Amino acid sequence: MRATFTIALILATLPAVPALAQERGENGEDSRRATSRSVEVQPYIEAAQVVTAELSPDNDVVTYSRVAAGVDASFAGRYSGGSASLRYERRIGYDDDVADTDTVSGIARASVALAGPQLTLEAGGLAARTRVDGNGASSVGGFGGDDGSTSQVLAAYAGPAFATEAGPAEVTGAYRIGYTRVDSPDVVATAPGAAPVDVFDEAVTQNAAVRAGIAPDRVLPVGVGVGAGWNRQDVSNLDQRIDDRYVRADVTVPVSPTLAVVGGAGYEDVEVSSRDAVRDIAGNPVIGADGRYVTDGNAPRRIAYETDGLIYDVGVMWRPSRRTSATATIGRRYGSTNYYGSLTYSPNARSALNVAVYSGLESFGGQVVGALEELGTDFEAFRNPITGQLGGCVAATEDNGCALARLGSIRSSVFRSRGVAISYGASSGRTSYGVGAGYDRRSFIAAPGTVLAAADGVIDENYWLAAFASRQLDRISQVSVAGSANLFDSGFDAGTGGGGQSLGYSLVAAYNRTFLEHLSATAAIGLDGVSRDNLPDYAGASALFGLRYTF
Repeated sequence: MRATFTIALILATLPAVPALAQERGENGEDSRRATSRSVEVQPYIEAAQVVTAELSPDNDVVTYSRVAAGVDASFAGRYSGGSASLRYERRIGYDDDVADTDTVSGIARASVALAGPQLTLEAGGLAARTRVDGNGASSVGGFGGDDGSTSQVLAAYAGPAFATEAGPAEVTGAYRIGYTRVDSPDVVATAPGAAPVDVFDEAVTQNAAVRAGIAPDRVLPVGVGVGAGWNRQDVSNLDQRIDDRYVRADVTVPVSPTLAVVGGAGYEDVEVSSRDAVRDIAGNPVIGADGRYVTDGNAPRRIAYETDGLIYDVGVMWRPSRRTSATATIGRRYGSTNYYGSLTYSPNARSALNVAVYSGLESFGGQVVGALEELGTDFEAFRNPITGQLGGCVAATEDNGCALARLGSIRSSVFRSRGVAISYGASSGRTSYGVGAGYDRRSFIAAPGTVLAAADGVIDENYWLAAFASRQLDRISQVSVAGSANLFDSGFDAGTGGGGQSLGYSLVAAYNRTFLEHLSATAAIGLDGVSRDNLPDYAGASALFGLRYTF
């Protein structure tokens, strides 16, 4: 979960100017949630034959079979909603070139009313495979036969959110606790003679925020509010820790029925710390069997970054209609100037545009949990038809459907994250599609005198693009295409593990046809690969034919 969650919560709960307050009653929370109750559960089994041709650096051709069982489900109620996709797959190889493997993948997001709209439980989960390159870059998507450089990412979060009134004041708050883990590969291959990439292991993240505010013209001609927030992230690698706490007051000054100037000031105390690795008699850090540094639990905690003092920001909030909302702020936080912004535009119930400009202190675990939280509760998981794995986007017409596309570096070091993310999803008649793009800049933070000291101040940049589209040709046939690309530029040099640029890409097209009431067939072709500076390029083409039975 990003540290900017607390700022976003404050902006989202700022009292609306009078015209906007009226819209909440007419088209607000109640109208955004389904008034009817429905539950859909679609379990399935499938079998498929896959052929993969490695185009570079070798020219091997392998075939394998796969069998899978899964379920896609969704529910919607007056104040609750959720979507989930879970899948187990067994890959069966015919020779030593393709190993037999078992994979579990899934994604879920739900909001459940505990006491009407005033108290809800928010939760989400993810199990996905990502490609991991020698410079630490990771991306969700297809990888054909290049399984040697893939890793399993597991994440989940849950927590309550509430909104109530105390006299003229509206009181809101939320708490989240999340867990993220990265399994294999144990050691990521880098350039010959280079140190291994310090791959993230696991982390626990906690975020809390509370605010009490009075809307303009209820007591005063301006709106006022006070709030507090906390962001804590504990990373197992070298016992790294982010501890960020703040309190602040804010004011909303209406300029017109649709525009308001917002501003706030407060106090923040931030500390990032870690321990060193165990050292051998020669003073070299000890690396465990899993390829990660062994943490010295007896070593003193060392400060990597700390700051405390005044924080402030000023900006504008624009809500011309119930379908459009935008904020833009500039201020001082983390000892430097920060920019935040958001735009949500839903011209109708079948399409939505989301833009976010963000800044915060993060770990890889916090980034994954934050991406889960940005997903809406009403989506359809879009899976690569050849690999069966999740991609960077889901089919959704609300919130950020492509939040998973920007995972970026899988390094363990905590970082300062700044960037922009844009997503658009739409469904019209027989066609649905979505696209996302963005830029993420990470400046790593590490304590002097520790094994991670060389990472301090190093910058990784990630440019990403993901898109998908599907078209129902007739009652029994459908076509779909999906693609993604990640241009990753690492500031690390080859001697410290990786470095350089890498361009990962994936493209797949599929045709699906139903033969019987529950039986369908799929034919698909795909191309995926990665071009990199310090390792040979990889490229592969795949084809699939499979059958699915839906219960």
